[in-house]
Amino acid sequence: MAERRTLGAAFALSLVVALAALPHLLTYSQQEILVFLVINVLLVMSYRFLALTGEWSLGHVVMMGVGAYASALAAKRLGFPVPIAMLAGAAVSAAVAWVLSFPLFRMKGFYFLIGSFAAGEVIRLLWKRFRDPFGGPKGLKRIPEIADIEWGVLQVDFFNPVAYYYFCLAVVSLSLWLLWRLERSSIGLTFHAVHWHDGLAASVGVDTRRYRTLALVVASAFAGLSGALFAHYVGAINPTRFNIEEMVYVLTWAIVGGTATFYGPILGVVMLTVLNEVVLRKMGLEQARPLVYGAILIAFVMFLPRGLESVVPRLARLRLRRPGSARA
Repeated sequence: MAERRTLGAAFALSLVVALAALPHLLTYSQQEILVFLVINVLLVMSYRFLALTGEWSLGHVVMMGVGAYASALAAKRLGFPVPIAMLAGAAVSAAVAWVLSFPLFRMKGFYFLIGSFAAGEVIRLLWKRFRDPFGGPKGLKRIPEIADIEWGVLQVDFFNPVAYYYFCLAVVSLSLWLLWRLERSSIGLTFHAVHWHDGLAASVGVDTRRYRTLALVVASAFAGLSGALFAHYVGAINPTRFNIEEMVYVLTWAIVGGTATFYGPILGVVMLTVLNEVVLRKMGLEQARPLVYGAILIAFVMFLPRGLESVVPRLARLRLRRPGSARA
């Protein structure tokens, strides 16, 4: 047990050092990609949290957009400081999800999937229809960024991707810790019970609809926070950014990585981001991204249905079986 804790602490320290040093080893464009990658990690992990109850949504990216629009309007129209506006965006996204839960959780399975898609499209059409305050099809521009920090010799410009990366890394790390704690709590165990045996859970007094609503609200809040992080870095958003094509990418990240473990979706989004931004871009095949993603999704469903997370324990077992291994 002590040896395992020591290895865990060493791994955590190594990970922190690697994440801190990573942006300084990349070019400017790669640093920007790294910022988007960290934001997408929060998005896909919030989606996994919703999937703990067994419900898969096609409107999760729209919840990201709700947070982005709410945060942008709070900072631009109401004059909120950007960090407060981000929290407001997350709260608005959670509130919208709570309202949508009343019609959506009259459905289950496939019908919930289609209902979430329809609800998301209604919200996107509202963004397109009303130029005031949403900006219509062109969306919102000149979204305020986080104010620079000038404190003695300390000067931080959040327009710089390295500084914004560290800010996003801190926010996302705290968010992932909260999601992990929730999953390990009695609430998370109840989510699993609702997923696998909802009838049995209801028979012992569990309000399954209430717990599904809670999962949707919490997942949407963190999705809204990821949208706020995106909006205040890019400086402009529009309804097209949160369409069904983007939702398919999130689904692909989750399926390729796997959702049975906490780290599975992170593996998926990292692998596919590297594939898209490094391999496809260098080969000049960026326009073929949907085709490549579709082929990867089919291949994983056929040959690796549990995702990349299922490879990790296999590699660990192979390592233990080596002749030089102490346990072997």
